[in-house]
Amino acid sequence: MKKRSHKTYWIGFCVVVALLAAAPLALPDFWRRFLTEILIWGLLAMSSDLLVGYTGMLSFGHSAFFGLGMYGAAAALLTVSPPNLWLAVGCGLVGAAGVALFAAYFSTRLRDIYFAITTLIFSQIFYVIIFTWTDVTGGENGLTFRRPPLSIPWIYATPFTNETLHWFVLAVVTASYLILRRITQSPFGMVLQSIRENENRTRAVGYPVERYKVVAVMLSGLFAGLAGVLYAIQNRFAAPDFVYFLVSGETVIFNVMGGIGTLIGPIVGAGFFLLLRETLSRFFTEYYLIPVGMMFIAMVIFMPQGLLGFARNWLNR
Repeated sequence: MKKRSHKTYWIGFCVVVALLAAAPLALPDFWRRFLTEILIWGLLAMSSDLLVGYTGMLSFGHSAFFGLGMYGAAAALLTVSPPNLWLAVGCGLVGAAGVALFAAYFSTRLRDIYFAITTLIFSQIFYVIIFTWTDVTGGENGLTFRRPPLSIPWIYATPFTNETLHWFVLAVVTASYLILRRITQSPFGMVLQSIRENENRTRAVGYPVERYKVVAVMLSGLFAGLAGVLYAIQNRFAAPDFVYFLVSGETVIFNVMGGIGTLIGPIVGAGFFLLLRETLSRFFTEYYLIPVGMMFIAMVIFMPQGLLGFARNWLNR
């Protein structure tokens, strides 16, 4: 039975990826771009789920990792000519992972709400630095740059189109999901879940809990920075608004709406939230957050396991 369920899962996974790959060929330009953006925000939410869902650490610092991924990519694309895609990806990842490691060294010494507040403080520190360091970051106006070509070393380089950009983002998000899934199911991932369930007992068994937490925050920041790189490449700019703590708050909402501790759930939650916001903003203009907030409260009360958990329970019945 377990083997059959495993096979069904992978068949469903391949079908969903195939549908997402075929979607740009049928969707108009706006919805094609919107779908690509959902995948990017889903990757950010999935990176947060490694901490929130699997390690039990609520983080409000992911806006800093996301924004620094954007600015790292922007710096590489503005300083190197011709612009190189992989150099931008590398700079964004190094910047985000380095900052995540720095923040983790201090914040992981604390627990629960104190950890969350510390990550919030770090995100605001980097927001102020980016907002005020006008000569380097462009300040309030941010940085704009040309989109690099899609290049595969020693094979070819071609300009991005809307379709190829979507396929590139889909490939990166799919690979990130498979990597994170492998991490969470590995012995390392089992220790993270043990920390979530009972940190004192995990420490008593002999595991260096602080080291595991530091690595978890760094990995989470790495994938958050990757989402920032993809967002920068898609929109061809980096702005300080994406380092603001509200981005971290939305990331937590994606997790809660989709299902914490599932990896796929945060992507579903990101898609549902963004689609809901886009639809309601057309009817309620500047007051659209009121019905969005009411629906979020209703979901927390009546669907505490999120959309994915609700769907699983319904299928099981």
